Amino acid sequence: MTARQKRMLLRIGVSAVLLLALQLIPSTGAVRFVLYMIPYLIIGYDILAEAAVGVVSGQVFDENFLMAVATVGALVLGLMGSGDYTEAVAVMLFYQIGEWFQGYAVGKSRRSIGDLMDIRPDTARLEQDGTTVEIDPQEVPAGSIIVVQPGERVPIDGVVRSGSSSLDTSSLTGESVPRDVGEGDAVISGCINLTGVLRLETTRVYAESTVARILELVESAGARKARSEQFISRFARGYTPAVCLAALALALLPPVVSLLLQLPPQWTTWLYRALTFLVVSCPCALVISIPLTFFAGIGGAGRMGVLVKGANYLETLAQTDCVVMDKTGTLTQGSFSVTGVYPEGITQERLVELAALAESASSHPISLGLRRAWGGTPRPGQVTDIREESGHGVVAKVDGITVAVGSSRLMDEVHAAWQSPAQAGTVVHVAVDGVWAGYIVLSDALKPGAAEAVAALKTMGVKETVMLTGDGEETARQVAAAVGVDRYVSGLLPQDKVGQVEQMLENRQGGKLAFVGDGVNDAPVLTRADVGIAMGALGSDAAIEAADVVLMDDDPAKIPAAMGLARKCLAIVRQNIVFALTVKGLCLLLVAVGRANMWLAVFADVGVMVLAVLNAMRALHVEKGGTRNVSE
Repeated sequence: MTARQKRMLLRIGVSAVLLLALQLIPSTGAVRFVLYMIPYLIIGYDILAEAAVGVVSGQVFDENFLMAVATVGALVLGLMGSGDYTEAVAVMLFYQIGEWFQGYAVGKSRRSIGDLMDIRPDTARLEQDGTTVEIDPQEVPAGSIIVVQPGERVPIDGVVRSGSSSLDTSSLTGESVPRDVGEGDAVISGCINLTGVLRLETTRVYAESTVARILELVESAGARKARSEQFISRFARGYTPAVCLAALALALLPPVVSLLLQLPPQWTTWLYRALTFLVVSCPCALVISIPLTFFAGIGGAGRMGVLVKGANYLETLAQTDCVVMDKTGTLTQGSFSVTGVYPEGITQERLVELAALAESASSHPISLGLRRAWGGTPRPGQVTDIREESGHGVVAKVDGITVAVGSSRLMDEVHAAWQSPAQAGTVVHVAVDGVWAGYIVLSDALKPGAAEAVAALKTMGVKETVMLTGDGEETARQVAAAVGVDRYVSGLLPQDKVGQVEQMLENRQGGKLAFVGDGVNDAPVLTRADVGIAMGALGSDAAIEAADVVLMDDDPAKIPAAMGLARKCLAIVRQNIVFALTVKGLCLLLVAVGRANMWLAVFADVGVMVLAVLNAMRALHVEKGGTRNVSE
């Protein structure tokens, strides 16, 4: 609880005690008015001040103005006749109780998002001349050696140069299972070192590290408003002046009509109803609960390892009924292994070696699989004139000979007469000096839970699931059948995927389209979709830049979990809108016909706001790891 909340709680307590005490103290006239003004000003001085500032600045019609007019009017009514000021003080008191509760709820939501902010490291142990010096992580240059002791948070992205340990990545991924790392493994900032001492060589400066990018993303998420939030803002701007005019008409028209009909005008009765009408009409429940729902939803998503860049993307995700997925790194593990070598005129070992050397400068998963199968390291100057053919493969000089490694299309380009493969899988053809030298088959295993994730999407009502891949027809068909997608398109270049998504966007009938990619080479299509979801993109600059939603680990279950949370948020927003407008509409009608007093107005205003805020806070409650069905 903040100091401001504590002060407000003290004001509420003092005012409530004084109001109860005044019920037991007999008083009349000016003395009674002065006594009641004490708790009234204690609890309401800031509301009156803010209402006055709003009038002076031209921003008149807000909740402070409504409460000030209603309570001051109630005091005037007491002075004019009844001498009862209890309602004026009670209305202000209960309104402030509701405001305090709303502030507490927002604070709780901010603390949930603040848990993510705990990943910011305080210091880094920089190794210099055999000793370590603690400095600000922002002062550590790329390429430096830092030491991370057990229990400390990794301050900057790096590669393990010595030592081994287990890392707690739960603050980033939502997963509780530690990750083991050793020499040569990449380590991202924000993780907690659990066991051994690690010496890391930093691969980037702090400002470009994973932890800094995540914090920047989370801090800016609140600036992107959902359409529901924008609607409520526009609604409030028109609604508040309208109800003020309605209250004025309620105070003046019936008495004037009565005078014309030569009946008693009952000015006090209609003025009281008009003031009560103002209290009921305050749109606090909508103005507060709708943004709070999305804010809590973003916090809840962060707790399960899903970063959402703004409330607008959360709303779009909730409306998604078509999910398009990349294959490699999304539905499959993206770690290729050689399962077959079919040479033509050379040995198997030489075929693998040439392919691995030609691909030695690439970070593509297939290239990594070829290099692992070879197991060697290229000599300085052994590989030159490397030329990547986008989506087709690589052409390079290896020991002075030209080696082309890639698809059948690349073989056609270098005029190498290739043969159709006899084994299913990802096929890499090799040509030496324009002569086909055989092919290598690699396989990429499915991710655990990929099929279950696709099934969960269908259970949630997603109308179509599509897989896009650059692999051949046979491999694509096998993977599509294994995971259960509705359809697939094979043999695509990166730019072809954009075309496929654009075609689906043109042909859709309502709903939104989400694309899920691994964030490495899917930036164009992630940007083109209604909502781009980067899958397993921990530490990927491309994903954080291009995607709207970033899943911080490789678990396919996060896809339906994130969509379920988004739908839950949108359902809460709709519930609050319907509930608030229904209750307020009924209460306004009862007030207008004289069947409701100021106490009912307090419930309609503060009570509805508290209930709406409580409902909004449900968006925070998700299980760590996000495997729970949160769509209900």
